[in-house]
Amino acid sequence: MSMPRILTIMGSGETTPTMARVHRAIIDRLGEKPVPAVVLDTPYGFQENSGDITERALDYFRTTVGAPFSVASFGSADVDTLARETALLRIREARLVFTGPGSPSYALRQWTGTEIPRLLSEKLARGGAVTMASAAALTLGRFTIPVYEIYKVGEAPHWLDGLDLLTPLGLPVAVVPHYDNAEGGNHDTRFCYLGERRLRMLEELLPEDVFVLGVDGHTALVLDLDAGRASVLGLGTVTVRKDGRSTVFAAGSEVAIADLISAARTPGDGGVDAPGPAGAPPGGSVAVIDEAPASRPLRDEVAILEKVFAASLEECDAPAAVRAILTLEETIQAWANDTDQSDALGVARAALRAAIVSLGEMAVAGSRDPAELVAPFVDALLAERLRARAARDWAAADAVRDRLLAAGVELHDTPDGTTWELRTGASVK
Repeated sequence: MSMPRILTIMGSGETTPTMARVHRAIIDRLGEKPVPAVVLDTPYGFQENSGDITERALDYFRTTVGAPFSVASFGSADVDTLARETALLRIREARLVFTGPGSPSYALRQWTGTEIPRLLSEKLARGGAVTMASAAALTLGRFTIPVYEIYKVGEAPHWLDGLDLLTPLGLPVAVVPHYDNAEGGNHDTRFCYLGERRLRMLEELLPEDVFVLGVDGHTALVLDLDAGRASVLGLGTVTVRKDGRSTVFAAGSEVAIADLISAARTPGDGGVDAPGPAGAPPGGSVAVIDEAPASRPLRDEVAILEKVFAASLEECDAPAAVRAILTLEETIQAWANDTDQSDALGVARAALRAAIVSLGEMAVAGSRDPAELVAPFVDALLAERLRARAARDWAAADAVRDRLLAAGVELHDTPDGTTWELRTGASVK
């Protein structure tokens, strides 16, 4: 059986629950299981916690996706000869190569002049699957954005030469993952943290035949190279942008790869088009690979659960509040293997801790002596009864006593004054 040729570009969320079904569907097309698959660790090889990132990725594929992966460890071009050749052998043997988060400029420096670009290209030419996400996705095109250098260091917007694995496939592009990024809050971090102003500056530097291929977070563009088809899966969209004008392909769309190129040549007039195959409903058609299940990014899940928890407290519904906390903990666990370096997990854990504290405060209030809670009201009525008795208004005094008794408060008149107790047995003098 000939091996299918599949290239998958993920905008972000490559090791989260939202992309698990996409990974499974690709693996299912690669023949007898277990499918030889590797994690290529180069993009984050410079990080001190690179080993932890690799372990999270392996655990994600093993537990969430249900497929064992091994490691093609090539953290640096300076690795010894045995480590280098072992990594290259793992890539050659693999039917699926996955690589993702980190720094695109670092990855390019390590891969340039090695066998890795050629091995990835051969996989796409002769059979096999390559999945590149986040930082690695940036390296796929003819040009690459040095994200950290521009966004964090403050260098002027400029391009680096990319691996250019897509031009031979008919796609002369610069890939921009994290296309819909909104982490900036009050400043524009769309387009992989560039924002509109800097993306326009970079577009002006591109050759006439090159266009921008944007992939939203938690979204995959799956290119079936044998069929010449492109599927958009996940939560967001894929955008073809040329000279500031965009054509948008919604999740669920399936189009010819040639249609992506056509969209760059005749893009929508400054707006948004959502093309699909002939006769397709709005938003596209059923994709070649089953679409990922409806789910939300972690921040959205946390925001919803926070609202549920707050409403439960407002209604004094302790079981519902506890359910919200347990669901939040399960959600955090499901996303624990996310190799993206955002602070979403930290935000989720902070929300969990705050919810536990709030529930504890509710428990403290609920565990107070009931007599302590009603004491101010009982004391006010006793003062009224005392005034009635001083005025010899025995009927009014008896009425107060009877109303309190009906409410479960029993009075005891003694030579030293009036005491009271709740019929539950707790008493206050």
